[in-house]
Amino acid sequence: MFKTAQGQATSVPDIAKRIFEIIMSDKTNSYEITVGTDSQNFERTKMVEVIAIHKKGMGGTYFYNIEFIHLITNLKQKINEETSRSLFIAHDLLDALEELFLENDILLDDLDVSFQIHCDIGRSGKTSVLIKEVVSWVTSQGYVCLIKPDSYTASGIADKYSK
Repeated sequence: MFKTAQGQATSVPDIAKRIFEIIMSDKTNSYEITVGTDSQNFERTKMVEVIAIHKKGMGGTYFYNIEFIHLITNLKQKINEETSRSLFIAHDLLDALEELFLENDILLDDLDVSFQIHCDIGRSGKTSVLIKEVVSWVTSQGYVCLIKPDSYTASGIADKYSK
């Protein structure tokens, strides 16, 4: 179950409705809808998934989900799990958003909306060897893929909750 930035329970369909309302309130603005996941190992692996919407020049909001899963100690497996979760959420969210916009005779493609997957990998450190594989995977699914230092949803917001 996702939560708002203020900690209230919500769901992906409700998040889609909130994002729809934000965009409809000012259809001429530019928006970034981002999905990212980060994790930390404790006795189990703590996965934090985040959906964020940024109204360029005006700020934004986010929604997060925390789940404890079996311990993943292999770095590649952990990054693959994070990426898989982000893609799954992105597919569900995009489907719900497209349906909402179509119900109002609006094509999402006609608006200035960028849909991005933010991955917690970067050119420095152990994850650098995974960049080509992960970015190719995400872009093959039709999404823009950002990595550190630009992947603020995964390496900033989700990281905050994963500690």
